[in-house]
Amino acid sequence: MSFLVLENIKKSFGQVQVVKDFSMAIEKGEFVSFLGPSGCGKTTVLRMIAGFETPSDGTVVINGKNQNRLKTNQRNIGMVFQAYALFPNMNVFDNVAFGLKVAGKPKSEIETRVKEMLELIHLEHLADRYPYQLSGGQQQRVALARALAPKPQVLLLDEPLSALDAKIRVSLREEIRQIQSRLGITTVFVTHDQEEALSISDRIVVMNAGRADQIGTPSEIYNRPATRFVASFVGTLNIIDAVVVDPAANTIKVGENVVKLREPIGALKGGDKLSIALRPEAGSLSDNAKGDTSLTGKVTSSHFLGSVIRTKIDVGGDQISFDMFNAPDAVMPQAGETVTLCFNASDFLIVRE
Repeated sequence: MSFLVLENIKKSFGQVQVVKDFSMAIEKGEFVSFLGPSGCGKTTVLRMIAGFETPSDGTVVINGKNQNRLKTNQRNIGMVFQAYALFPNMNVFDNVAFGLKVAGKPKSEIETRVKEMLELIHLEHLADRYPYQLSGGQQQRVALARALAPKPQVLLLDEPLSALDAKIRVSLREEIRQIQSRLGITTVFVTHDQEEALSISDRIVVMNAGRADQIGTPSEIYNRPATRFVASFVGTLNIIDAVVVDPAANTIKVGENVVKLREPIGALKGGDKLSIALRPEAGSLSDNAKGDTSLTGKVTSSHFLGSVIRTKIDVGGDQISFDMFNAPDAVMPQAGETVTLCFNASDFLIVRE
């Protein structure tokens, strides 16, 4: 049986239903991210796991035990918030030791465990400092150590990096993942940042309007989005209007280009409209580019972004972006130039509603 199970969870505040029939099974030691825009219900699900909110319907099960009637302090859960929530009147050592002291652990055990935690976050040399003497990244690492010190069965992280600058966010998310892997603790991470979710998760739950639009590995979420929302929210994606030419032959028309898809068109008939998607990195303008499919259009803009050059072309009225890696001898396509973008038919995705 899975370690953390959410069964048909619902949550309403008055007449507003913010979580709608949410179900998921999380394995022991798995790192799962809830990804979505503000107001999609991801933090509410996290709070129901923690016990801060009670489900309107459904159950939360941890290690085979129904948690619905247990208070937060009875669930053996560690939680890290966006705001570090450190005690300003306690030094680093005492902040990390807080949960252990509340649990009545012996002094020797507390000292040993706190030392282990401070070594884990590489802040043992700052044990006597107070929160105001630490940087934001250091404070968040202390908050993480405090959550882990009592050896919780589940770790919950609610937007823990959003208050930090970009460089610190990258290094700290990698550190969090390394610590989680080392300890093997089941972890649920809430974020609105797709790069964070894609880079550190075993699986991602993309939430939209209180529902899980898709649950899958980072590769599945990025490369095979299940809905239009997932396709538009995760990564940069071209959504292109097309017309079915021949369902039996699996061909569609994009502008003046006829393209044969790998993915079955389904029940549509000739003349029906459908939406397809293409990642910007899928195409190439190289003369020796490999691919079984191409689109021809006119360049509308081209921008130098450092590591990549992003170009937009007009294909039958659709603006299609594509990226190519920068190189010292790279030639940027010029506005007004007619170009042919080569790629594989398998790079096209049919976007379902």
